[in-house]
Amino acid sequence: MKKYAFNEITLMQYILTIHGMQVGIGVLQLPRLLAEKAGTDGWISLVIGWLISILVSLVIIKIMKFYPEGTLLELLSHYFGCWAGKLGALVFCAYFFYFFFMVTVRAVLFLKLWILPQTPDAMILILFLIPSYLIVLGGVRILGRYAELVFYMALWLPVFYLVPLSVSHHWLHLLPVLKESWKTILETSLSTVVSFLGFETAFFLHPFLQKKKSASTGIIIANLLTMAVYLGVTLVCFVFFSPDEITKYNEPTLSVLKVTEFRFIERMEIVFLAFYLFILSTTAMPVMYLTIFCSNWLFGTKAFRGHFLVAAAVVLAYVGFFVPTFPQSDKSQEIFGNIALYLCFGFPFALWVLLWIKTRSARRKLA
Repeated sequence: MKKYAFNEITLMQYILTIHGMQVGIGVLQLPRLLAEKAGTDGWISLVIGWLISILVSLVIIKIMKFYPEGTLLELLSHYFGCWAGKLGALVFCAYFFYFFFMVTVRAVLFLKLWILPQTPDAMILILFLIPSYLIVLGGVRILGRYAELVFYMALWLPVFYLVPLSVSHHWLHLLPVLKESWKTILETSLSTVVSFLGFETAFFLHPFLQKKKSASTGIIIANLLTMAVYLGVTLVCFVFFSPDEITKYNEPTLSVLKVTEFRFIERMEIVFLAFYLFILSTTAMPVMYLTIFCSNWLFGTKAFRGHFLVAAAVVLAYVGFFVPTFPQSDKSQEIFGNIALYLCFGFPFALWVLLWIKTRSARRKLA
């Protein structure tokens, strides 16, 4: 009997769970970061980063074919011993917790700045954690259904970004193409690959997938959806703002909506950000679940509630006693990006090579 059969997810839920994790806090600042490093050629860096993420995603699927009915932790234990599984659980538990910490703190800062300036940070975080607790405890299947629901609820958002273009747009901002050097574009692409983080969850979602033969197709579609969102928002900001102007806005993705007004509401960017919390939750909730999953695997327990409360208490204590700021959050994101480059982009290739050597040597011994 399959170990994870009771919590299987469909291909659509698999796609949208990965896509939801990728489209998180990065989309709000991505156009500015690209403009600062590569000017309006930043969209080329984005495409290159997307291709790299596709490549790494396919390597992860190749790895999981060595042990399709288990997660990365079972795979490491099976091929390299129990100590390797425990080490993997420890590393990924710390990684996913840092991911959750970074996303939730950033969400609190955005809400504090744009919507609830007089509300204590701890209160905002508690309001964010309550629904997270209810959904995370439901397991992978509930997380998949929630990601599917949020995706369909958010289908109107891309169309909404066409409204600012009707007010002002200048396609000449994108010309000439390749005004920056290829060296600058390639260096910027290394920072854009961090925006596609979320595909590494395939290490843990693979055994839950009903039709595992479609895993490669699913992860490509997930990355393609994320690329469509990032590229669309980036191009809208690039043609709306001038190349110099866009660098002056911390969140150009929100600032571009200020020109949109209706008779019944003036500040549409506030409405957008309030709704965007649903999309942020599709990033925070899965990484919180995976944090608890890895910690339970590490200690050999099934105390999901207890581990959730401990992790939530740590983040709540930080927000309550050390008032976070945007510079601190930017520094955390920079550190997280450096860690992710090695763990999510270097580790899969190294593991694939080790597995290939190990299985090849085992076949030679049998022969």
